[in-house]
Amino acid sequence: VLTISDDDYYKEKAHAAAVAAANATRGAFASSGVFEQPGFGANSHGAAVKTYGAYPALTVDSVDDQDSPTDFSAARLDAGVSGLLRSRDVAITLFLTLASLFTRLYKIGRRPNVTWDEAHFGKFGAYYINGTFYHDVHPPLAKMLVALAEVVAGHNGTFRFNSGKKYPSYVDYSFMRAQVALYGVALVPLAYLTCRHLYISRSMSTLAACFVLFDNALCVMSRFILLDEPLLFFTAMTLWSATGFQHVNKHGRAFTLRWWRWLLLTGFSLGCVMSSKWVGLFCVIMVGIATIDDLFRKFCDRMPWRLYGKHWAARAAALIAVPLAVYVACFWVHFQLLYRAGPGDHKLSAKFQAHLRGNRLNTQPYDVTYGAYMELRAVFNGPGLLHSHVHRYPSGSHLQQVTCFPHRDKNNVWQLQKARGIGANYTLDPIEFVQNGDIVQIVHNTTGAALRASKHVLAPLTTSHFEVAAENITDTSEAGLSDWRVEIVEQQHSGSRDKRVHAMTTMFRLRHRETGCLLRVGSRHLPEWGWRQSEVTCLPDKSGKKNVRSKDVLWYVEHNRNKRMAKDDLSKYVKSSFFVNMAQLNVEMAKTNNALWPDSNKYSTLESRPLSWPFLIYPMRMVGWGDKSIKFYEIGNPLLWWASAIVCIVYPFRLLLWIGCIRRQRPGWTVKGLLELWDNSKFLWGGWALHYIPFFLMGRVTYIHHYLPALYFGLLLLAYELDRFFVRWRKGRFLVLAAWAIGFVVCVVFLYFAPFTYGWEKPAKLLAGRRWLRTWNIYEDLNAL
Repeated sequence: VLTISDDDYYKEKAHAAAVAAANATRGAFASSGVFEQPGFGANSHGAAVKTYGAYPALTVDSVDDQDSPTDFSAARLDAGVSGLLRSRDVAITLFLTLASLFTRLYKIGRRPNVTWDEAHFGKFGAYYINGTFYHDVHPPLAKMLVALAEVVAGHNGTFRFNSGKKYPSYVDYSFMRAQVALYGVALVPLAYLTCRHLYISRSMSTLAACFVLFDNALCVMSRFILLDEPLLFFTAMTLWSATGFQHVNKHGRAFTLRWWRWLLLTGFSLGCVMSSKWVGLFCVIMVGIATIDDLFRKFCDRMPWRLYGKHWAARAAALIAVPLAVYVACFWVHFQLLYRAGPGDHKLSAKFQAHLRGNRLNTQPYDVTYGAYMELRAVFNGPGLLHSHVHRYPSGSHLQQVTCFPHRDKNNVWQLQKARGIGANYTLDPIEFVQNGDIVQIVHNTTGAALRASKHVLAPLTTSHFEVAAENITDTSEAGLSDWRVEIVEQQHSGSRDKRVHAMTTMFRLRHRETGCLLRVGSRHLPEWGWRQSEVTCLPDKSGKKNVRSKDVLWYVEHNRNKRMAKDDLSKYVKSSFFVNMAQLNVEMAKTNNALWPDSNKYSTLESRPLSWPFLIYPMRMVGWGDKSIKFYEIGNPLLWWASAIVCIVYPFRLLLWIGCIRRQRPGWTVKGLLELWDNSKFLWGGWALHYIPFFLMGRVTYIHHYLPALYFGLLLLAYELDRFFVRWRKGRFLVLAAWAIGFVVCVVFLYFAPFTYGWEKPAKLLAGRRWLRTWNIYEDLNAL
């Protein structure tokens, strides 16, 4: 094992695999009637060999007669498709593409109003055009592709895509929709090519593509400016490239140009699908499982260690580094395009906001002075800005609450004043800068109450700390309770010798003068009486040396204003890290996504639960349902949804049955056959399961279109199972006829529900006959599951 060369290893493996795979597939497809009747041909050396159509029956000798046994590829197998397609495959692919173009583009501009989630994603695309920063739960790639469609269509970024509003004449919405629809068009030929990688006959591969072509839900979702079609396209491209790599990896030699091309394309596709929506991570898991399966088999096959290490390195580079590079690159472009202040910039750090054109943090005085009105932000990520309001603590001091609030609000503004008892006129006296060691008062601008602490009152939640409150102090005996010492901990721009407090770049602590405790904010949130805002406390520190650099006691001036001070461009002083910004944005995306909880007390005709999706129990109205409005209904082809659901549910039991028959040594049930079944269908069933089952674990609101990626895998698995059945039933004599018959029925059902797909402007009551299930709200509202 340790001395065998890489070339010898591949020669032995390619020789054995080529003979076994070629004869197995040749026999199956020859008996199926898919190809022409047996004839005779000649190999490359002129030797006569028996052929089935254009494909010779290979033997050990005929494999050895090829140009090189290590170059044997799927191009010489009956069912395989390598990098170069045959003329018949090209013709079928072109025909399917043309048919897909027609179904996806037909009357695509029929509804001239902003439809459904076009209100969100069309607006996000416009933000890229005018450079306005925004926040959304999804990664940026698919939205940037929407922006590209808008640019190509000539949009200037001024239309706001308000829901239901009619598109103005200067917005070519039909062209925008058509460009996005092209991603849906590509699903059909990709389905055919993927099935050819999986040794499915041409007839059933074409039928699989027709399943995608004639599904009403996949069609209607491709006809608007949405993210679902780019997501589905990259999902389909990932499946196609992954099966293509499996094909080449199994029957060809590793580390060739063709091998690398398929592997790198798989990694690139993973990066794209992950950068479109986070559900793309399910594709990453799918490919990861297949990769572990492949590497484990190589290990069991006693591959030389040096060669085995190369395989690990290649997978790490192509399937980890490349997807991550694509993901990071998408966010880099995202940040480069959005350079103006916008509705989502507050989700990121003040340092990032300071670099956005037009952001208020970008233009403010750099030096903080007495009398300035400021907003004080906690360095500890999450809690936000120091905040107070008129509501009082229900226990303890019963004074005005002091909290941290993550959003901008007038109650976040405080005035920085000198220590109590020191008179000052902040409009007439000479300007004085706040410096390290100064004793200051922090007075709430709205209520006039001063920030205070007392060792005699404990915090409401963290009872080992002192309570922090705000109070209009009139009793001279309590005057010292509102005095705080400024202790600079870090100067991020000017260096440690600088003693002044600067906006955004000076990190400091506020130590209570009387008790010595430190103003602190943690991760705990007050109850309903505190509006669920973060608790602010005073951390006891008699020694004066505790938690010198702990982030929960560090603060900085995020924004300040003083009419007597000139405004400066703070982007000169503040450094913003791309990787920190990207990480923070991803955290905020996750928080926003997790906050999308359904309201159990509110009935919605749009939401549905995962249990109902495969059986099409609750289709979804995409627009208003007035009698004279153009109505679109997200309903799939019922035959396809129900059949694919049954196949996907039964599949694991088929594997268990096969394993049981092997254990009982039933004739015809072999380990080799089980591995063949698993290799050719693991991507299809695994893709369906990974894109469907996790939704049962999610708490967020869900819709029926979340099932579409899983549906794509399910439709291809349905075609695979039909192919296996008809190849064996009556020796495949009715395979072509069955494909035509099933395709015809599916097409008829598609046309039957086409009014929902292409728009229905008459009363919905006229389509009552198409209500196959009582739960379909075609013409009346129904209760949700």
